[in-house]
Amino acid sequence: MAHPRNLSKSKLLAFRQCPRRLWLEVHCKDLRQDSAGAQASFAVGHTVGDIARRIYATDGQGTFLDVSEIGFDEALRATDRLVRSDQPIFEAGFQADGALAFADILLPVGESEPQQWRMVEVKSSSKVKDYHRDDAAIQSFVARQSGVSLVGIALAHIDSKWVYPGNEDYQGLLKEEDLTKEAFGRTEEVEGWIAAAQTVAKLESEPKILTGQHCRDPFECGFFTHCRAEEPVAEHPVEWIPRVANTLKTLPAPEGVIDMTQVPDDLLNEKQLRVKQCTLENRIHFDRVGAAAALSKHSLPGLFLDFETIRFVVPIWAGTRPYRQIPFQFSLHVLGADGVLSHSFFLDLSGEDPSQKFSRALITACALPGPIFVYSGFESSRIKELAERYPQHREGLLALLPRLVDLLPVARDHYYNPSQEGSWSIKKVLPAMAPELRYDALEGVQDGTAAMSAYLEAISSHTSAERKTEIESQLLTYCRLDTFAMIRVWAVLAGRDDMRHLPDNA
Repeated sequence: MAHPRNLSKSKLLAFRQCPRRLWLEVHCKDLRQDSAGAQASFAVGHTVGDIARRIYATDGQGTFLDVSEIGFDEALRATDRLVRSDQPIFEAGFQADGALAFADILLPVGESEPQQWRMVEVKSSSKVKDYHRDDAAIQSFVARQSGVSLVGIALAHIDSKWVYPGNEDYQGLLKEEDLTKEAFGRTEEVEGWIAAAQTVAKLESEPKILTGQHCRDPFECGFFTHCRAEEPVAEHPVEWIPRVANTLKTLPAPEGVIDMTQVPDDLLNEKQLRVKQCTLENRIHFDRVGAAAALSKHSLPGLFLDFETIRFVVPIWAGTRPYRQIPFQFSLHVLGADGVLSHSFFLDLSGEDPSQKFSRALITACALPGPIFVYSGFESSRIKELAERYPQHREGLLALLPRLVDLLPVARDHYYNPSQEGSWSIKKVLPAMAPELRYDALEGVQDGTAAMSAYLEAISSHTSAERKTEIESQLLTYCRLDTFAMIRVWAVLAGRDDMRHLPDNA
């Protein structure tokens, strides 16, 4: 009889999310299609792991077992030797009872015989999540069952309040939370997961489990496209109903709900119901009077402002925090009462912290009087953060806040086109209101995620001057469209037909 395969921790967590995902991971891994966002998350995880080894390898002590270089078998053999020593081990490997696990950090405790150990699992999130607790339970179970004298396990996550002092000093980046009692007390649970996962892995064909909210909770599943392709295509996808996830939880069988028509009206709030009805009836909702009234007190001249930012989980600039959005670009269109447009911008691709230069340029650019139109509260939050960092610019920055006028709630409350597919992002609203303006016609940078990637490429030392110039042009064009798009959206909502087809000739 063939022995059951050892299922890795990642496969056991895949089983916890969806048995079908586990089966596909085991038998059809080539069908997996990880999104750009998922791949970016993997890259962040590797970066945090590298930093963690530097933090915990005190005095340069410790051994890193790189499975990609030495292979699983050698990593397991090396671990067996190293657990008899008293030095930290990174990526120590264990197998037991049909499961396989690699510990991020294994630290010696005391000088007993046999050597006792404490495990630390490192995560790039800013807090402990439920699936992290499952992770810790699996890791500790496999290590203990393999014979390691494990006396504790903790989860180290990013401390989002920590400020990077610079000079590659990352002490304090990670914050530990002890999970020993909880993880050690879940032995029977983990045994049950392993047994059930082994049963699924042995199936000759994949389990027929319908797609649903679990496909993105707690991870975005790379097999979603494969699974959805085998299901009926919804004419009116239920995902277009805003914040539908909580609504679906109230249904007796949410997994089978794929079309809006399957969701009762009495479960929907006013906005959700509006989206459903407009979609089913293929009609536009536009409360012209209400929208115009909401904007009537804001007269021209008007400023239309948009930021582009970069976010580092592991900060690279002194004085910045993990996960903090750092603005590196803005676009500002100014529309006069006579319909004359002017445009200014800021873009820093030097690779240095752009924040202070950005602050000065923003205050100068917004010196003209008038309301400052934005789309969402994003710019407001960034301005407050800059004011906190730079006391010398605080007064000028905070003076901008009372002038900000957010167009998003006006659009959300008064306008909906079925082409928006349940979203009021500027990328969806603009084509609905001004179909001749298209983000997908832009070259290279077409959204905020692409802008972040382009910025990272531009500041890389490996990027040629020619390519950097190309990226600069794409970023400027993209951000300029964002603010010109706001002018078009404002004109429609404000009922300014004289401004609805204004050309961007600034």
